Amino acid sequence: MDKPANPVGWFEIYVSDMARARVFYTTVFGRELMALPEIGDGGEMYAFSWIESAGGAAGALVRNPMANPGKGGTMVYFSCHDVSDESARAVQAGGRLIQPKMPIGQYGHIALIEDSEGNMIGLHSLQ
Repeated sequence: MDKPANPVGWFEIYVSDMARARVFYTTVFGRELMALPEIGDGGEMYAFSWIESAGGAAGALVRNPMANPGKGGTMVYFSCHDVSDESARAVQAGGRLIQPKMPIGQYGHIALIEDSEGNMIGLHSLQ
């Protein structure tokens, strides 16, 4: 019998300037991004490093003529040790703090930031 899976299996964050976005995400989260094979239409993808069979979803930054970065799309929440740390690094890396750290009851804390491409992303931590 198959074991239950988390509802999200992959995420993509659309970007217009891949070099700038790679610097932003590497600076904020301290994780390397790996180039994936070229996608059609001359687009490019860089995946966040992941651990096979670990919890959570893997995903990538995507630059593609069909992709439009910016607010109003899907909200991706990154797991953090303390959202205050990643929020501060986001601002230092050229992002913008939209919602400072706020409690969400027994589920910990969240913060919202705007990345270097105009996308809004969420941060989540238990502390």
